[in-house]
Amino acid sequence: MSEKSIFSKIIAREIPATIEYEDDDFIAIRDINPKAPQHVLLIPKTEYTTLESVDFEDDAFHARILKLARKIARDIGIGDNYKLVMNVGTDIQEVHHIHLHIMGGWHKKEMPQ
Repeated sequence: MSEKSIFSKIIAREIPATIEYEDDDFIAIRDINPKAPQHVLLIPKTEYTTLESVDFEDDAFHARILKLARKIARDIGIGDNYKLVMNVGTDIQEVHHIHLHIMGGWHKKEMPQ
């Protein structure tokens, strides 16, 4: 059996994290190495290695992750101006458990490219 990802350990409360949102299927936590004034990770509780591990026809999953990202952005005060980023593939992902970065809080002149 492969070792659990850091996110699975957070979900199991084996590692502490600042939780912004949680339900039966997803958890959203503050990034410990933020790249924006507001930086939250939205993580499915099912340990999918990469987005390509999720069934392409699973419309409910794909819609839910985007809908939750919008909700969380609003809840943390960046709902009118934010960036969503998801790295896909084991060569580019640092953690092999899919997660969506929700980032914002910059002023227009500070926005990274």
